[in-house]
Amino acid sequence: MSGWDEGNVFYSDQNLEDGGDENGDKLVTRHSSQRKFKEFIRSYGDVKGPFPYRESLLQNPKSLQVALEDLHSFDDALSERLRRMPAEYLPLFEVAAAEVLVGLKSKVAGEGGEMEEPSTGDVQVLLTSKESPVSIRNLAASSISKLVKITGIVIAASRTKAKATSVTLLCKNCKNIKVVACRPGLGGAVVPRSCDHTTQPGEEACPLDPWVIIPDKSKYVDQQTLKLQENPEDVPTGELPRNLLLAVDRSMVQCIVPGTRVTVVGIYSIFQAGGNKPQQKGAVAIRQPYLRVVGMEQASEATSGGANTSTSDEDMEFKDFARRPDAYQEICRLIAPSIFGHDDVKKAVACLLFSGSRKRLPDGVQLRGDINVLLLGDPSTAKSQFLKFVEKTAPIAVYTSGKGSSAAGLTASVVRDASSREFYLEGGAMVLADGGVVCIDEFDKMRPEDRVAIHEAMEQQTISIAKAGITTVLNSRTSVLAAANPPSGRYDDLKTAQENIDLQTTILSRFDLIFIVKDARDHQRDMQIAKHILKVHANADSLAKGTEVQDQENWLKRYVEWSRSHCSPRLTDSAAQLLQNNYVKIRQQMREQNNERGSSPIPITVRQLEAIVRISESLARMQLSTIATEEHVTEALRLFHVSTMDAAQSGITANLIVSPEMRAEIQQVELQVKRRMGIGNFLSERHLIDELMRTGLSESTVRRALIVMSQRGEIEYKRERRVIVRKS
Repeated sequence: MSGWDEGNVFYSDQNLEDGGDENGDKLVTRHSSQRKFKEFIRSYGDVKGPFPYRESLLQNPKSLQVALEDLHSFDDALSERLRRMPAEYLPLFEVAAAEVLVGLKSKVAGEGGEMEEPSTGDVQVLLTSKESPVSIRNLAASSISKLVKITGIVIAASRTKAKATSVTLLCKNCKNIKVVACRPGLGGAVVPRSCDHTTQPGEEACPLDPWVIIPDKSKYVDQQTLKLQENPEDVPTGELPRNLLLAVDRSMVQCIVPGTRVTVVGIYSIFQAGGNKPQQKGAVAIRQPYLRVVGMEQASEATSGGANTSTSDEDMEFKDFARRPDAYQEICRLIAPSIFGHDDVKKAVACLLFSGSRKRLPDGVQLRGDINVLLLGDPSTAKSQFLKFVEKTAPIAVYTSGKGSSAAGLTASVVRDASSREFYLEGGAMVLADGGVVCIDEFDKMRPEDRVAIHEAMEQQTISIAKAGITTVLNSRTSVLAAANPPSGRYDDLKTAQENIDLQTTILSRFDLIFIVKDARDHQRDMQIAKHILKVHANADSLAKGTEVQDQENWLKRYVEWSRSHCSPRLTDSAAQLLQNNYVKIRQQMREQNNERGSSPIPITVRQLEAIVRISESLARMQLSTIATEEHVTEALRLFHVSTMDAAQSGITANLIVSPEMRAEIQQVELQVKRRMGIGNFLSERHLIDELMRTGLSESTVRRALIVMSQRGEIEYKRERRVIVRKS
């Protein structure tokens, strides 16, 4: 069958590799391999089609994607040679592909009319493989010059450069022209020291190093360098994540942005780093490793966590589970089973894991579907345990602490390369967790300027960078699960909500659900918690040996992945009408509360309306429903009321009952305060109370009036409630 579509020319490769010297053997092997590559492209056919590679080559003449499994089934010896010596056989594959393309287009031109013959050597062969990838930290010297497959996340990308494939040299003395091929990847051209021109009688001999490069007559391709880092979930505890430099060229240039998870097939190579510096004696053999990419697959949003690996049996299992009437309760039971109580917090964490549906409007605006949750309250209430559980269960998760995180570490930074001196972007935690969850512990310990840096990432789900001449936008489509403590360490019921929740309104409005987690002192509840904790400690060894808990966690993780990739719920008309009516009631309720008690630290705005929509869609996704019904909206409203609404109404003003007589006394105190203090003036609280008590007012009335004025923002306490400053 070899060469059947080349007219009347038939050939055979038998006995071509027998006999001859070593150079002759290598030449014959390379020639026969190139013929087999051409035969593979022309004649290989399987279930994908009669001739998939011929069709792919005609549709996209610039590149040809080849599966190594197909080449192995065609000729296992040829596939093995390509794996062992890819630097030698991959150029033969590309030349063979270019020659096949010329033959195919000539045939098409002969059938359909005149057609310009394309030039050879411009087809890029991209390799793919279904074998399991290896870890970056497992790459050793034995893998050099061989094909390897690794996975990771791209954290930096350089600018596109022109890489010379062949350099044209001109001799300064005899004007002789010589073309020198460049090594692929990050290697350069080896320029000869002397000219090979034969000196004629009377001519001056060419000196050493006579060559001058002619850039206009050299050939170039586009090249870009990327920095690949291990996936955060693959890094062992206590280890720093490993990085590896990638070199991509031609059709793969400018296809990947930082934060993208990729699977790479490449040639593990080495290069001399810092070549401009004088090398010490004996240090020439030490080279830096890098990967010359010959195939790259980008993990899509739906498959970034591995959802595409599910089987048909698993699909049926998930669908059967979703039909159960208690599916929602069963999922909530699997959320952090070692934590006692906190049922509503567990339901909120389940909503965060499943998330709502991301939408793209006709004008290009994107509405986020990810849900942000804030846990605020006393120490020892399992807030950090919830964060650790989500880190293990979410398909993609990054765990960080507020005190140990900076604005650049959370978003992105601009770094200058030591060797090339050029700037490039390096993504932070919210870029690395694109498509997953960012868990931020000790959220209140962050510096205010660092919290401001994640405002855009939490709502618009992008990170805009304008530094060092680099202006770009990175994706950060993540959910945020944050845990924080009140300023005084414990939640104080004798303080107002604004004093207990010492966070800016701009950041609070971006959280969909805000839970006040209190350490309630109740004898019956303390007995139950103590019994649960002692039981967990007593059965820890048996649970660790058993696989039931681990299987439940793995099942929940797979179910989250599968549902997020196969289900995108939308609100029904009746559910939307119900939500609209309830939102208007909530706004009216908060307006009346603000008139009586002052402004709330947690505003109820359109963002909260969108939050309830996302929660409703998340509840529908847990049951694999394509529509969010009134039942889902009712449960979403209940979760919103027990979390954000309760937090907005918490504090001493929630229990403050103001009678008409008391309101008149409070107004009298306000009038006296405004008479005694000008705007911007400050006065000792004790001195002010003593003065007002001389007018016949009680101390409790004065303190209550000062709380109301502080809630409204008319006065402000400084230096731990000892000095009062009048604001307005």
